[in-house]
Amino acid sequence: MPRRSARYLAGVTTVLIASLGAAPPAHAATWHLVRPGESIQHAVDHARPGDTVQLLPGTYRESVLITVSDLTIRGTGHAVVLEPGAESPGNACASAGHGICVTGTAERTVSNVRIESLTVEGFTKNGISASGTDRLQVRNVLVQDNGQQGISQEKSTRALILGNEARNNGQAGVFLANAVTEEGGAIDTGGTVIARNRLTGNRIGVVIRRARALSVEDNSMTANCGGVFVVGDEGVPRAGALTVRRNHVYENNKYCPPNPRLGYIQGTGILVTGAEDTLVTGNRVEDNSGASEMSGGIVLFRSLVGAANTRITVQDNVVLRNGPADLADRDTGTGNTFTGNTCGVSEPAGHC
Repeated sequence: MPRRSARYLAGVTTVLIASLGAAPPAHAATWHLVRPGESIQHAVDHARPGDTVQLLPGTYRESVLITVSDLTIRGTGHAVVLEPGAESPGNACASAGHGICVTGTAERTVSNVRIESLTVEGFTKNGISASGTDRLQVRNVLVQDNGQQGISQEKSTRALILGNEARNNGQAGVFLANAVTEEGGAIDTGGTVIARNRLTGNRIGVVIRRARALSVEDNSMTANCGGVFVVGDEGVPRAGALTVRRNHVYENNKYCPPNPRLGYIQGTGILVTGAEDTLVTGNRVEDNSGASEMSGGIVLFRSLVGAANTRITVQDNVVLRNGPADLADRDTGTGNTFTGNTCGVSEPAGHC
């Protein structure tokens, strides 16, 4: 087991506790009630830290840019729908093609923003796009039919992505990275948690790209091209020091064509590439099958830039009826171990 996993599990607990006990605002909190036909952005622009923007059921045709900390955007459930509308001059979120943007900078992080109980659908880029945030919470949100990511986060720490549904998005249901358009080492997320989400019909359910210190746990992933992708490269710090546990990853057999960076994807359960010190444990990975070089139940795969996996522990998983193998080590890395798994076929033989 990776030596640092206990530290990061403690970090996960810290995030969960912090999410329930944020510091009180400096002024009396105000509720801004927004009805269909009214502007969410107008309410956000007039909100102060500690305020809540409450959305009544109906359809809102706009993009929303959030740059203030300690703000809650709350619907009443999935009947509160945010979809594209006329582009608002000066709204960078709308110009980029996203639905909701939470945007900070290296000099001024946006912290403790909560997005809850609504639907974000049909945007050309990301449903929810976060950058430069700390302790972002996204709960009980349906993100569907967006052109790229359902929920995307980069340059951010200590997020809680909990109990959401992401379906039929063009790329990942949940995407977490150091930076999308920049090179560099992996970001230490400080204990981000991606938990109890349902991810269906996307290219990939969850993508962790060049990130460290987080947990992907208790999620359900099916009907995607791939379930979980942990992706690193030669950058330092390395991607990894994370845990993928107790997920149900099954029948991810949708076909996704190749792109300039990657071959086609079909039938991949959990894939780890170019990472270190990662624990994959207690997952149920079933009926993922394809003929791609990445196909299989739990797969260790060579990095596109040649960075090998190191000290990956695949332990106590139930991995059945995946093709061409339940467990596949297609890498050249060292210190990778397979122990206590229930499976039928391994590649090479002897891992079951």
